[in-house]
Amino acid sequence: MRVRVVAVPGGSLGRRPVMWLPLFDDPVAKFILWSSVLVVLSAILIYAAVRFRGEALKDEQPEPLANELMSKIRELHSRGEVTDEEFRTIKTKLATRLQGELKDNGETG
Repeated sequence: MRVRVVAVPGGSLGRRPVMWLPLFDDPVAKFILWSSVLVVLSAILIYAAVRFRGEALKDEQPEPLANELMSKIRELHSRGEVTDEEFRTIKTKLATRLQGELKDNGETG
């Protein structure tokens, strides 16, 4: 029970209980109140999570395709920045990945 301090005639302080609305004494009303609070908090958390995830996904760049990587590696190899052995190793790995991408797209190659 909550207590409120009030001034009493004669200058002394007295304590008198504050009466809550009878509505909050009902177990069903308490259940509805707390359920509503829970729903509102859940909605806020879901909104925040969706918004945060959306922002995080915007920042991510898609992984380049194998043919784009192959072009870049060929260019690096032609400039001498990648050795023949490195070029062959990367080319082999990208060829496997390129075949997988072509199968996913329904193309043959």
